[in-house]
Amino acid sequence: MPNPPDLAALLESPLARDRDAGPMQRQLHERLKRAILDGRLAPGSRLPGSRALAEALAISRNTVTAAYEHLAAEGYVQPDRQGTRVTELSSPTLPRRAGKSAGTPATARRLAAIKPGTPFAEPDAALRPGVPALSHFPIAAWRRALDRAIRTASPATLGYGNPLGEPRLRAAIARHLAIARGVRCEARQVVIAEGAQEAISLCVRLLSNPGETGWIEDPGYRGVKAAMRAGDMHMVPIRVDPEGLDASAQDWRKHPPRLIYTTPSHQYPGGSVLSIARRLALIAEARRHGAWIIEDDYDSEFRHTGEPIGAMQGLVADAPVLYIGTFSKTMFPSLRLGFLVLPAQLMAAVQAPLEEMLRGGHRHEQLAMADFIESGQFGRHLGRMRRLYRDRQQALRLALTRHLKVPHEIDGGYCGLHLTVRLPPRFDDRRIAAEALRHHLAPAALSSFSVQPLPSDNGLVLGYGNTSAELFEPLVKRLSQLARAAERSGA
Repeated sequence: MPNPPDLAALLESPLARDRDAGPMQRQLHERLKRAILDGRLAPGSRLPGSRALAEALAISRNTVTAAYEHLAAEGYVQPDRQGTRVTELSSPTLPRRAGKSAGTPATARRLAAIKPGTPFAEPDAALRPGVPALSHFPIAAWRRALDRAIRTASPATLGYGNPLGEPRLRAAIARHLAIARGVRCEARQVVIAEGAQEAISLCVRLLSNPGETGWIEDPGYRGVKAAMRAGDMHMVPIRVDPEGLDASAQDWRKHPPRLIYTTPSHQYPGGSVLSIARRLALIAEARRHGAWIIEDDYDSEFRHTGEPIGAMQGLVADAPVLYIGTFSKTMFPSLRLGFLVLPAQLMAAVQAPLEEMLRGGHRHEQLAMADFIESGQFGRHLGRMRRLYRDRQQALRLALTRHLKVPHEIDGGYCGLHLTVRLPPRFDDRRIAAEALRHHLAPAALSSFSVQPLPSDNGLVLGYGNTSAELFEPLVKRLSQLARAAERSGA
């Protein structure tokens, strides 16, 4: 067995004696551990006795003993009758195997297919799509709902709770959806999720196998692409026109889907509405092919013209539709509460696996949300926000008409929190969006939503939910300057 090494030399520098450096015992423990992991203390080598090391380092013997005991508890050293020796460990400093890049850790192959979207923009950046009017949220009313939830809840609510969500919130959502969206469901069919993205991922995990086909809208929501790629699905983009998702007979023959994702009440990002003829045809064909439709009803609470368009889920009884909703637009994004409504027959088949996959949580927030809905605060808040967003949408349209001095067409505007402005291909929408970020503006490039971009998929998606109407004129003037600067030469 090797002789005890000169630990005083191995520790490289004296132990610090000021408070900022931490307790002596911790300093000694960390230095010894690092010497073992680095290979400077070889496996099998014997450490000096605690008295000898304490004298060499001019520290308390108790400090050395405690450090040795901590190392032994972690498995770095092993005491025996002859003293304390370093354990045989696999060295983390061994060279990597050939073919492994030192700077690129091995990850699942599916991650290579998940492409980055738009650069991160601060939540308060102007014209950012998908953000509601945060300064208009009734924070005092929400605080009271949270206080009531915490004050009246029993200590048991500190536990995990029902994996599918708080029963009170599930019941409140079911009642609200029946009245506001025409959704046919009972509380037991509602599953609470951390926003719409987790709900989409749950659909993929519950209903698809690797290699099966998923249809997505093109252009369409980027989050569903990430969910399907993470589920190893084969994605087929289906074009969207003014009547919404345009699935042809040839699509059904060549690429029969397992899952179909659609935003029928307000297509994202184009703004079209899926016509009733296409809705019924989609349901009929999905039944015939054994497919499931994921209906993402992300912001249709904010209809600006005419009566609200009902959910596709409630059109016919027992439709093969999984309905997804979120409170990110109607409340605020950081709440991280969404929901999934499963067909009754499907719920019976997946409830047991769901209860194993989920753990519940955010229980006080869920109870506060139930209170917010039941007390009428939610309905009143939606009414105020509909009026605000209608005014902002009209103001943005007017500013675009007056100040966007490049050829353009405006899509959408009948619902939600954004407008889509289509530009001729000679204007580089990604360059405009990137330059806009430098000016604290966050429009999204329309082409970034497409899997197979066409010349018409060029433009900007402009959010007006969290931007004051009085700012639209100067902001659009700035966008107009950026668009002219991004015009491709020779186009």
